[in-house]
Amino acid sequence: MSAAVNEGANLTVDDVALAAREALGKNAPAAHPKTLLTTQRGREIRPKTAGQRAFVEAIERNTLTFGIGPAGTGKTFLAVAMAVRALRNREISRIVLSRPAVEAGEKLGFLPGDLKEKVDPYLRPLYDALAELLDDSVAARFVERGTIEVAPLAYMRGRTLNEAFVILDEAQNATHEQLKMFLTRLGAGSKMIVNGDVTQIDLPRGAPSGLLEAPALFAGIPDIAIVEMDESDIVRHPLVSKIVAAYRKRA
Repeated sequence: MSAAVNEGANLTVDDVALAAREALGKNAPAAHPKTLLTTQRGREIRPKTAGQRAFVEAIERNTLTFGIGPAGTGKTFLAVAMAVRALRNREISRIVLSRPAVEAGEKLGFLPGDLKEKVDPYLRPLYDALAELLDDSVAARFVERGTIEVAPLAYMRGRTLNEAFVILDEAQNATHEQLKMFLTRLGAGSKMIVNGDVTQIDLPRGAPSGLLEAPALFAGIPDIAIVEMDESDIVRHPLVSKIVAAYRKRA
């Protein structure tokens, strides 16, 4: 931690609390993680736990990375941060963000508005991540130009995504067929990240999640990484990790 201060890193109260928690637990950090990027508001974005560091390093080393873990582990935010960094560094020409539009108790057909207005609430976490990382006007300009595309999973069918950073969020709600369709969109010069929490599957009964089989299906294949995080990697309110642990024990 002192080395990070000497290097000029802007540490927050959360950074100190997480470092203390890791030092007392199984995930003692080897070194303060490097800053992935600095937002236009001056916020330094970096992985904060051992699991998050493993996730970021896997993305850097591999073309396809699966991030599997409970809510609050930063899967979506870090994936979008890596995509924005790649765009800034001109490693890719566009970012494609996607989620399945699957109902979590509510019915899509009863929501007001046209199709875009019905679908946008499902994509809101991706927009929120972008808003944290980019100035509003910059994000809006990128979306308008198509440099950043946020779309439901169904919109990916039939496409080949070249020179893109492609992220599928909430992948536990993609069926076997949908996940296969998405993965085979991968084109030349692209990276792909698939995130999900297998404890929060909202698919109808009898429709198995494609993400459940991914660790066994892709284990050992070069250029594909599977990173699994747990409640020790949760960086939201400390109570969230206790809530996740309570549900895990009940399962």
